[in-house]
Amino acid sequence: MSKIVRVNLTKKEVKLEDVPKKYDGLGGRGFTSTVVAAEVNPLCNPLGKENKLVIAPGLLGGTNCPNSGRVSFGAKSPLTGGIKESNVGGTLGVRLAKLQIEGIIIEGKAKDGESYVLFVNKDGATLKPSNELKNDLVYNAVEKLRAKYGEKVAVACIGPAGEAKMAAANISVTDIDGVPTRQAGRGGLGAVMGSKGIKAIVVDGTDAPGVNIKDKDSFNKAAKIFADTLKKDSISGEGLPLYGTAILINILNEAGALPTKNFSSGRFEEANNIGGETMREIILKRKGNPTHPCSPGCIINCSNVYKLEDGTEITGGFEYESIWALGANCGIGDLDIIARLNRLCDDIGLDTIEMGDTIGVAMEAGIVSFGDGEGAINLLKEAEKGSPLGKIVGSGCTCLGKVYGIERVPQVKGQGMPAYDPRATKGTGVTYATSPMGADHTAGYVIAMEIAGCGGKVDPLDPKGKAELSKAFQVATAATDCTGLCLFVAFATLTDERANPAVVDMLNAMYGLELTGDDVTKLGKKVLRTERDFNKRAGFTKAHDRLPLFMTKEKLPPHNTVFDVSNEDLDSVHED
Repeated sequence: MSKIVRVNLTKKEVKLEDVPKKYDGLGGRGFTSTVVAAEVNPLCNPLGKENKLVIAPGLLGGTNCPNSGRVSFGAKSPLTGGIKESNVGGTLGVRLAKLQIEGIIIEGKAKDGESYVLFVNKDGATLKPSNELKNDLVYNAVEKLRAKYGEKVAVACIGPAGEAKMAAANISVTDIDGVPTRQAGRGGLGAVMGSKGIKAIVVDGTDAPGVNIKDKDSFNKAAKIFADTLKKDSISGEGLPLYGTAILINILNEAGALPTKNFSSGRFEEANNIGGETMREIILKRKGNPTHPCSPGCIINCSNVYKLEDGTEITGGFEYESIWALGANCGIGDLDIIARLNRLCDDIGLDTIEMGDTIGVAMEAGIVSFGDGEGAINLLKEAEKGSPLGKIVGSGCTCLGKVYGIERVPQVKGQGMPAYDPRATKGTGVTYATSPMGADHTAGYVIAMEIAGCGGKVDPLDPKGKAELSKAFQVATAATDCTGLCLFVAFATLTDERANPAVVDMLNAMYGLELTGDDVTKLGKKVLRTERDFNKRAGFTKAHDRLPLFMTKEKLPPHNTVFDVSNEDLDSVHED
């Protein structure tokens, strides 16, 4: 009964289609990557009419499976030039799943100057002119859309950066409170959305038929077991709900793996000022909310609502990656300034990780000084204005590094690195180097073992075996991204023997299948093969699966190590 919504902006045409056999049974990243690989010319201009933006809830979306509400966005990336999937929490995935929509495919390109909202409900989908929203900041645009379509709608929206087609532009999605705090940040997919002429997607789930589950009793039994594994895990059940993802600031700092001042050191002297423990104290003192679900059905509750000293609610979803990127990596040790930077990124529609890397490179170039919070804010405001400097900033760290002739640019395939230095977390470095997505920790979260010790502790400084470890994590992650499950369920799946079988049991009960754990692993491998094939056809070679040269030469304090996983080991990740 599931349908595909196909939107052609060139023809101003919206169709509901039956799901073709080649896309049947796919969800999340599996759906987006399969469609992009099948329907997009790998050599196309990512911002041209040949590219497509694909959106899909996960296979378990819309159910009572905990933490299954994520939604995937996919396209050819204007940042990396390869295939890209970015998934996000919020309410969009759940609404689409309950409307029995397997995916949305947005193709073609509106005429210059035209702007549209795609409205989706139980009766189908329509395009609505939205010139009144042009160049609106995200928060303002979402407020107008909820006033027009109802407070319970889910919204995915781009900001001025996306409309200007900046390569680091993200897509903002509303959370359970209707606030656009959830970001599909990586890869510049907001620029693809802007290139199509879509300002926002609004999904009204009123009177949605809901998902079909073949065996509800078996599903509910497995869901209950899975929920129990998440609640009993010391990280997903205790640490993350208490301190949020920012609990990692002090942990990574202690490990000497917290990239500081444009990846010049692994420790930040002001780390405790911006860590999860301090953040919790501030949030409680100011009567914010330190424990908040990012989407319906989330039981980990690692998100938050952060207020300034005067009580102004400045940002939400204030996460580890953003705090590191806009904080330690820029030498900024003030949470209030970082919160302002985070809000600006969300409002303008720019990826916080990419912006943290970009501002760090700008500081390296002497445009502003390390630790200059107001200077960092001004750089983002240049992006909001669309000035020449602002467009360079909004294009990401690789672009800015080339313009200013900077050697230390932390990127792979043109995408800035997240919050784990590869010289001190070498399995994560393998993931950065070899993932089809560019530098992306979520593509293979080896940190779970290297730092958290889940499923067995490994030495993060030892290069041996890290290619094999990253490969296993990349396969597992690709499969997880098909289900709509949150990355952080990995802590339970690595430590509780009941967790993975419960996921397989839910898939079988929902779809009337007889899958095994091996079948789910095969799904992950298939998705990765599809993505790598696309990148190969786009011109990628083994040479693209490497870290920047400076990381193999420049020692990282305090361990004074380099990234020394061999090229042969890196190449082995692609071997089936």
